[in-house]
Amino acid sequence: MTRSSVFGALGLALVLAGVTGCSSKKAAIYEHENFDDSGTYSRSFAVSDAGSCEAARRALLSQGYIITSSGANQVMGNKSFQQNSENHLQISFNVTCAPDVNDDKRSTMFANALQDRYSLKKSNSSASLGVGVLGSVSMPIGSSDDSMVKVASETVTAAQFYDRYFALVESFLPKPKKVAKAKVEAPVPKPEKPAPDLGLPDLGLPEQASVAPVVTAPAAAPLVEGAPAPAAAAPASEAAAKPVVDDSQSSQPVAPPAEAAPIQVQQDAQPAPSSL
Repeated sequence: MTRSSVFGALGLALVLAGVTGCSSKKAAIYEHENFDDSGTYSRSFAVSDAGSCEAARRALLSQGYIITSSGANQVMGNKSFQQNSENHLQISFNVTCAPDVNDDKRSTMFANALQDRYSLKKSNSSASLGVGVLGSVSMPIGSSDDSMVKVASETVTAAQFYDRYFALVESFLPKPKKVAKAKVEAPVPKPEKPAPDLGLPDLGLPEQASVAPVVTAPAAAPLVEGAPAPAAAAPASEAAAKPVVDDSQSSQPVAPPAEAAPIQVQQDAQPAPSSL
């Protein structure tokens, strides 16, 4: 093989290696950000922004999160997880509530979770030993310092994770108050008032005693001019006191004779005056 052929084969290999390297290059992470409204990190609720943020705070507290910051429109909290003796995981929640532009009684909640990974790092330390004649001599001593170091930080992008959180927030939202209907009560009959006591004596009559009819006296006969006035009728007590005349031939009592009716005397008419 000549020298020119060797250089030609080497150049072809380099060109092929360059093409392979360009084809295996990964796209940048920001190229996956489409900024589409997928609804993964936001949810709308029919309450005010203060009410939705209060529900978000209660939802985090119910799951063991430590609230590090809380306000009318923002809530922050975190929770730690120990995967094993050398790896540690922490999730930090950040919730922001904003009122809707067209309706003050509705709001939109924006939530995102950030997970930080920590790993245990060990570092050996050495100590110096001083000797008067020889000077200072450094000798390694078997001691180490262990510390947790953050090794990764990533935003949680799983849609199911946020769906479960928003469903829990909805259970803590304030419920609308129900307006109680007015009860219509039946009218209560008023007690009858007793009859007023007139202070009359009790005659001992039964309650349903019949009332005797009132008998009116007959009208008096008209008087005739010039006639004597009729005698007044004797009272009933005097009529009852008159003795009964006994008949000599009979034992039955005889009623007294009836009084004769008065005779009315008509006066002669006066003669009319003679004409001259």
